[in-house]
Amino acid sequence: MLTSNPADRRTALKSRHRQAIVDAAATLMSERAGTDFTVDELAARADVSRRTVFNHFASVDDVVTEACGNVLSSVVESLAAVPAGDGPEASMMEEMAAAFRSADLVGPMSYLTRVLGCPDQDPSPHQALMTLRVFTDVSDRLLDAMLRRRPDADKLALHLLVGSLAGGIGVLYHHWAAETGAVDTPESRQIWARHLERLIEAVRDGHGTEPSARAPA
Repeated sequence: MLTSNPADRRTALKSRHRQAIVDAAATLMSERAGTDFTVDELAARADVSRRTVFNHFASVDDVVTEACGNVLSSVVESLAAVPAGDGPEASMMEEMAAAFRSADLVGPMSYLTRVLGCPDQDPSPHQALMTLRVFTDVSDRLLDAMLRRRPDADKLALHLLVGSLAGGIGVLYHHWAAETGAVDTPESRQIWARHLERLIEAVRDGHGTEPSARAPA
């Protein structure tokens, strides 16, 4: 009878432990509508030791960042469904624009606000830093996905494009939350769609252009 490689088993166990920790953090955040939990509570919920938590993450904040990044990762998943073009930067721009348009970010952003606090209500420095870390995490995931998708692309052009769009999403989130209270309603989704089109046009055509009449009403 063949047995699996011990190294493979260790890798699989580490992967399961990491996912259990992230899932436990997501559950605790949902239950408490915040991030007020300790490493010991996190370890108990994940059914791992405190040491195992620190084997994977340097702090609870790191776990929260990954858990919240998972919630917002729909844009990365949407990218996989967009047909890859064979042109240069313009084609990459359209691929990413299509991914952002098809991704459901409103629901995840509403959740993010419930657990991290609303950005328009004088968040604490820690809340503001956590929000920034989450959007940076999503940007890194999107960049990794585009690098795998376009291995022959100009790396600087790709970094600039992803940074402009992903960074802009973070800016839009603050404006959208201020206008809507970060609730998930048909009206708030329309506002998000309008802001998103304005960002896409600004990145594609430059920041001196006027908002297009093509933006959703």
